[in-house]
Amino acid sequence: MGAVLSKKMRRKSDAVVEEVKVVESGMVAPSAQTPRQGLWLSPLDLMLVNRGHTPTVYFYRSESGDSFDVARLKAAMARALVAFYPLAGRLGMGGQDGRAVIDCAGQGALFVVARSDLAVDDFSGFRPSTELRRLFVPRVEDYSPPVMCAVQVTFLKCGGVALGTALHHVAADAISAFHFFQTWSAFSRDGDAAAAALEPPFHDRTLLRARSPPFVHPDALTVFCPKLNLSTEPSAGPVVSEAFDISKDQADALKRACVSGDGGRVSTFCAVSAHVWRCVCVARRLPPDATTRLTFPASVRRSLRPPLPAGYFGNGIIWLGAAGQVRDVASSEGLASAAGRIRGAVRRMDDELVRSAIDYFELTETDSKPAPGRMAETELRVISWLGMPVYDADFGWGKPLAMLRGEAERAGFVYLMDGGQGAGSVRIVICTEAAILNDFQRLLYAKF
Repeated sequence: MGAVLSKKMRRKSDAVVEEVKVVESGMVAPSAQTPRQGLWLSPLDLMLVNRGHTPTVYFYRSESGDSFDVARLKAAMARALVAFYPLAGRLGMGGQDGRAVIDCAGQGALFVVARSDLAVDDFSGFRPSTELRRLFVPRVEDYSPPVMCAVQVTFLKCGGVALGTALHHVAADAISAFHFFQTWSAFSRDGDAAAAALEPPFHDRTLLRARSPPFVHPDALTVFCPKLNLSTEPSAGPVVSEAFDISKDQADALKRACVSGDGGRVSTFCAVSAHVWRCVCVARRLPPDATTRLTFPASVRRSLRPPLPAGYFGNGIIWLGAAGQVRDVASSEGLASAAGRIRGAVRRMDDELVRSAIDYFELTETDSKPAPGRMAETELRVISWLGMPVYDADFGWGKPLAMLRGEAERAGFVYLMDGGQGAGSVRIVICTEAAILNDFQRLLYAKF
């Protein structure tokens, strides 16, 4: 379980940055002419302007001695950037209203090559950490205006590779980011043969323009959650990230336990999220009469009428929420109820709710910088990458051994993704207070 450096490496933490040496850094521009324009950003994009770059790290193990070819990777990226040209742009301001845009002029994506004395086996599992980002995710802070895309290929002493990426959140949500990585890796792996099988990105973000006049439905805010509830109280102790795996059989058992009285079935996301929610409430020993809330991002792509075109590239998510009293969520019989609350929020997301959320962000000036403070103990935020092509980034040297976020979130964040125990398994990555971790783990597996 878990990806921080091993104890041996951790004792050298003061010198750990020296374990990675940058040998090359430059821009990769699109290999053909691309539109030169200021790309208009939707309200769902603008709420993320100041969120910065999302860090991820892929680990590859080389069993045969073959290694990533830098020239091949660059050529494939240059080709992918023709279709995904916003990622070769820069964040800018356009128009008299000062609205942020992506300045698309083919400036290029940052490409860094590094070498390291570390090996894949120096990591005691795979989980987000500050060390991971510092070692393997390219530094983008020195670039102004901000680049949209940066990658760092780090060759490890064992022959493996760490591929660190940083995509600006204003450019892409997780669905769009994985679409780009699929395309880039396919061009590297299959060359010209990849083009026919790839879905092109769709860049018209005006499909998510606010209505005229904007209107927020009175019921929208009972489901749609525009911001976190944060506490200014100091943290009760250290915060850690840990990863846990649930097999397909265990996930199926949770889904069976969540079947409601009307026979309604729930998704893997609803069942696992409800179980994690219950375990966190119990482990934190929350007061039974307190109100607890679980929030999660949901794609709007299929909820709009008409739906967004296939391959829509940008931010197409809103945050939904489900709430209840701790006694109802945390009880031994509360699993089906908690799952039903989550399923109910998902089912209420229709065209009107999405349009109201878009209009809300158009009308409300939001400071999208990460807010200070910590999440209240009654809050839990679950981000699902289930079913996404997380492990499809095969550049011609095999699929990644692991993929993970390059840095931990604040306590109360949970990521779900397809696990490494075969189809249907789930990996749960949780950032939480160290004091409750043992209780959480015990509760997580107690039902099986």
